[in-house]
Amino acid sequence: MNQFMKMAADEARSGIRQGHGGPFGCVIVKENTVIGRGHNEVVRRNDPTCHGEMMAIRDACQRSETFDLSGCVLYTTAQPCPMCAAAIRWANIGKVYYGCSIADTDALGFRDQQLYRNPERIDIELDREECLTVFQEYRMIQDKIHY
Repeated sequence: MNQFMKMAADEARSGIRQGHGGPFGCVIVKENTVIGRGHNEVVRRNDPTCHGEMMAIRDACQRSETFDLSGCVLYTTAQPCPMCAAAIRWANIGKVYYGCSIADTDALGFRDQQLYRNPERIDIELDREECLTVFQEYRMIQDKIHY
């Protein structure tokens, strides 16, 4: 077994044994060194964004003091859900290794596959003009970073 995937699996085991959430663990590696780790803490924190990948990204960014994880590789026990996949892209992580597939997580009762196919929400534009004034204020800031 790959050493980093084993660490991700160990993270997942730690989380489920503590009752933190599902069997999802993750490590982020840069230049063969683990710079971030995390496991699912949705139940522990009552926060649906606390997936293993999200926790590992937060940990890596905090430790590295940057929001740009270019050059990093992510190892996770399951194929990232839509939220985590987007966060991985925003963090500029270039490569992801995963253990179990979306079908495997579906078999446990998670709804990743459903979310990929049919997001159950309605988006409606509201008060655009007010929000554009905030955008204009941001536009005027010098030396900003677009992220």
